Amino acid sequence: MVENQAKGVIHNAKSRKLVSPLALTVFVWIFMMNAMDMLPVDWIPAMWHSAGPAMGYKDYMRVVPTADLSTTLGLSVSVLLVCLFYNVKIKGVGGWAHELVAAPFGDKLFLYPINFVMQIIEFIAKTVSHGMRLFGNMFAGELVFMLVALMGGAWAWQFNPVSGGFWLAVGHVIAGSAWAIFHILVITLQAFIFMMLTLIYVGQAHDSH
Repeated sequence: MVENQAKGVIHNAKSRKLVSPLALTVFVWIFMMNAMDMLPVDWIPAMWHSAGPAMGYKDYMRVVPTADLSTTLGLSVSVLLVCLFYNVKIKGVGGWAHELVAAPFGDKLFLYPINFVMQIIEFIAKTVSHGMRLFGNMFAGELVFMLVALMGGAWAWQFNPVSGGFWLAVGHVIAGSAWAIFHILVITLQAFIFMMLTLIYVGQAHDSH
């Protein structure tokens, strides 16, 4: 499936020998990191509560790696480096340097500074949005799971079979189950989108403007 997606974007067969496995690795890696959101929110932090301070670390643990901006921006910067590599490999240093100043507004000397600034803005915008999209979706999903877990926690704290707090427990189970089922789609979709954008950006690096 990944190879077919790569063929539609990257027409250089030699490049696909590296880019297709890279895209598949990105998909599987991000999918597995996203899937950690399906673990009960207190399992790993509860283990870290004892192990972390004993090893000299702070008593703090974020479970989902992709809900941390440093992870997602690190991935997007890695994709940027791959794109820069293929820009130089396919077009040569001179060809890419000329493209930086000649696109998108044309090969006119007085437009060179504007073209260069626009190219830099494009690279930065693509990289930041690439990482922020994944981070935003997974961070929001993690927050929803935490809010759902708080419903059960509030019920346990004020447990009284007669009081209305019973409905917190019911809501906790229903809302948690519904969001977990929906989140399976989010986990898969976000990994697929990140993979496809990786292929598209690398494909753009092969194209001449």
